[in-house]
Amino acid sequence: MKPVCYSTAPEALRQHQRGVTLIELMAVVVIIAILAMIAVPSYRQYTIRAQRTEAKTALLQLAANQERFYLQNNTYSNDLAALGFPGGASENGVYTLNVPLANTQAFQATATPTPGGGINGRDMTVDGECAQFNLNSQGLKTANPDPNNVCW
Repeated sequence: MKPVCYSTAPEALRQHQRGVTLIELMAVVVIIAILAMIAVPSYRQYTIRAQRTEAKTALLQLAANQERFYLQNNTYSNDLAALGFPGGASENGVYTLNVPLANTQAFQATATPTPGGGINGRDMTVDGECAQFNLNSQGLKTANPDPNNVCW
């Protein structure tokens, strides 16, 4: 049997080395950081718009329930439990509902963000464009402050 001769020349060592250099690793980390800086604000805007839908849905459901209550009692109600919202909150608890005006002629309902009530702990009180949604018995839909007219 012939003895095996191992060469210690640098060329022989380089042929067997495999892996990632620190420079390559840092380049990948920088690229991922840049993509994250672009993606996170877009995702946040998307979740804000999605959660606004919860407020609008809750107010429209509350209005439908108000009309049903009116047909049976000849008056509108400010009792959220009687209108199908026993906790006074939207479906996921993101918005708090309120009926500041309810009588025999009209009603007004509002939805305001619940502090700490966002999905995955994201608080909707940071939504500066649509801080409050309003709906009345005539079907008038408004939001405050709504500077760009995008809330409803």
